[in-house]
Amino acid sequence: MGGTRTPRALRRVRRTMTVALILLAAVLMLSLGALWLVSPGRLSPLRDGAGKVIPGSLSKRVTLRIGGIPQGMFIQSADPTNPVLLFLHGGPGMVEFFMEQDYPTGLARHFTVVWWEQRGAGMSFSTDIPPETMTMAQMIADTIEVTDYLRRRFGQDRIVLLGHSWGAYLGIQVAAQAPGRYTAYVGMAQIAHQLRSEVMARDYLLAEYRRRGDAAMVRRLEAAPVSLEQGTSPAWMRLRDRAMHGVGVGHMHDMDSVITGVFLPMWRVRAYTLAEKVNIWRGKLWSRPFFWEQLLRDDLSARLTDFALPVYFFSGAHDYTANADLSRVYFDAIKAPVKGFYLFRDSAHSPLFEEPDRAVDILLQDVLQGETALADAASVNAPAEGQ
Repeated sequence: MGGTRTPRALRRVRRTMTVALILLAAVLMLSLGALWLVSPGRLSPLRDGAGKVIPGSLSKRVTLRIGGIPQGMFIQSADPTNPVLLFLHGGPGMVEFFMEQDYPTGLARHFTVVWWEQRGAGMSFSTDIPPETMTMAQMIADTIEVTDYLRRRFGQDRIVLLGHSWGAYLGIQVAAQAPGRYTAYVGMAQIAHQLRSEVMARDYLLAEYRRRGDAAMVRRLEAAPVSLEQGTSPAWMRLRDRAMHGVGVGHMHDMDSVITGVFLPMWRVRAYTLAEKVNIWRGKLWSRPFFWEQLLRDDLSARLTDFALPVYFFSGAHDYTANADLSRVYFDAIKAPVKGFYLFRDSAHSPLFEEPDRAVDILLQDVLQGETALADAASVNAPAEGQ
């Protein structure tokens, strides 16, 4: 019986546990309160270098009924008569407007930039979305419907379409189907054959971690197979982001963690309500399974190479999420009236956010003008036959 606690000792344990629970509840309440305070769901006005609101500028949240469901977007422009640029985010289901907070692009100074949140993502996530509508055909139709709304609203016959990663997989299919609506198509981190990219990423990571002498990571990678025959293993999908960011070939070249670089910053963005911030992550988890296998195995270079509009690719030299070499091989197979390839040597998966000045210069000087003056050498083709 020597080990039996006395009633007094039990009371002390209970008091200690009660105090700990109260403190934990207080911390949770304070954290939720802080998140609520930084989540008013309001978009700040655009300001000039002196901090003054730019007269006549536009900075607005918009919700429309697209494809039968409410879908949200942010529209920002220093001058709403500027060319419209529709940004298609990555994922599937991973919105990107919050990246503007820490990595401002400056797009809104020169374009009427539209950060649309696709069906099932962010502001456009809802448990009421019929799962049977989560198809590529519907996503393409949604994109065209958003495009037509923007053309009508801003009185522009054609707009610029810029897709990033998954958004580039979606966007290049939209560009092929509805070229007359777009000034040009810009693919950033253009997906070509994603499963082949995954295989190449694992090969690179194994070699790099061996070079660095990281035996633990090498063992984990060896136990996480990827192949063209079997696809991606669950172990690889759990490990890939951590392994890529550990050597600077993930979302951004200087980003060493998606937790500190993406997850935490998102919660600070005031343009979203707290519920919308939660829905960003719900939408990402919900959307991905509808499209991942199709995205993974589709070889675009084998089926989609002829385009009736200018095509431009932005690729990061350090990108192993959507391998830059594969993007270049795909680019070389494309026939278009004008095309230009741009390798961003200090970027990984997100050149627009990593090297924004160069990206905006290309958009202004080449994309809007239908030129290729800033394109990489030997990346420009003569007009396709018959064009």
